[in-house]
Amino acid sequence: MKSLKSTLVAGIVGAAFVAAGAAQADMPRKTAWTAYGTTSSGYAQTVAIGNMLKKHYDTNMRVIPGKNDISRMAPLRDNKADYCACGIASYFGQEGVFIFAHKDWGPQPIRLLMTNLGSFGLSLATAKDANIKSIADLKGKRISWVQGGPALNWNVSAYLAFGGLTWDDVEKVKVSGFAASFDAIINGQSDAAFSSTVSPSPKKLAASPRGLHWPEIPHDDTEGWKRMMAAAPVYNKVNATIGSEIDKANPSQLSNYPYPILVSNASKDADEVYALVKAMVTHYDDYKDAAKGALGWKLDAQNMTWAMPYHDGAIRYWKEVGKWDGAAQAHHDKLIARQGVIKDAWDALAGKDDMDKDALKAAWSKARAAALTKAGMPTVFN
Repeated sequence: MKSLKSTLVAGIVGAAFVAAGAAQADMPRKTAWTAYGTTSSGYAQTVAIGNMLKKHYDTNMRVIPGKNDISRMAPLRDNKADYCACGIASYFGQEGVFIFAHKDWGPQPIRLLMTNLGSFGLSLATAKDANIKSIADLKGKRISWVQGGPALNWNVSAYLAFGGLTWDDVEKVKVSGFAASFDAIINGQSDAAFSSTVSPSPKKLAASPRGLHWPEIPHDDTEGWKRMMAAAPVYNKVNATIGSEIDKANPSQLSNYPYPILVSNASKDADEVYALVKAMVTHYDDYKDAAKGALGWKLDAQNMTWAMPYHDGAIRYWKEVGKWDGAAQAHHDKLIARQGVIKDAWDALAGKDDMDKDALKAAWSKARAAALTKAGMPTVFN
């Protein structure tokens, strides 16, 4: 009996080592990730994750900082980076809009691994003296419009939609950039601008004579949320606890979308993706406090029905831990079909290599909308 027991124990231990060895074997010896600039929280989080991978799997991570969406996404497109700890531009890449409505880009075959959903808010910062208590109160008010910043203006459109408004219902104040959008408020030229609650710009507004106020996005306003999600299906409800003029003891009902968003190309090896996601969940405690904002990578914060389809390797892991169900699969299938419709429309667009930038954007916008409408899918971007 003793011999049999010893044999069984040895077999179990041996199997465990084989399983661990197999999981480690799927982890690459080297990996390259792109991230935001070196002073960003996204970069710091990526470095912390890299340290965890080195400690447990002897994987060496190269982090490539990018100052803008193009410099973060191009290495992924060109297979010079394996993953991108991206922002919302990864969603724009899937949709083939804004900077991706270009002959060098087009819709990208992006797949999601996991996201960081923090406790910050993304909303419209308003001058306190403008007395904007709700999003509907923005009617007739002045809002900063960032020239050359279509993504920022798109976010404003989503918030206006929550209040049943459009840009036609407000006064558009054209500014040169994000910082200028807040300078315009401080200088009395504008009343509101889009921002994260943790950005330095709202803090600057809060310290000015005009003051800062964040109009809430009530989480029980079903119709408002329906309008907002139709305009920008990337948002999550959040009880914001961090940021300028945010009371941690009395959280504000706002919204946000994840940052960073960890993505790869659809062609990335599924075994490696599975091993990476498993490693990030298993060793979360190693990096959650190692960089500001990293707490949002936790397992409970993962949304299986977000705006982008998951990678097959990630799905395998989410199924293993009971996060993936029929609703997640149905949602995923719809997003894969959507990517296919958009890609087919791009491939069928004649003469795109010979068009100038503006002509291509106009032609593509029309072709994209027509293809999605024919397929019975929302265009989102008009």
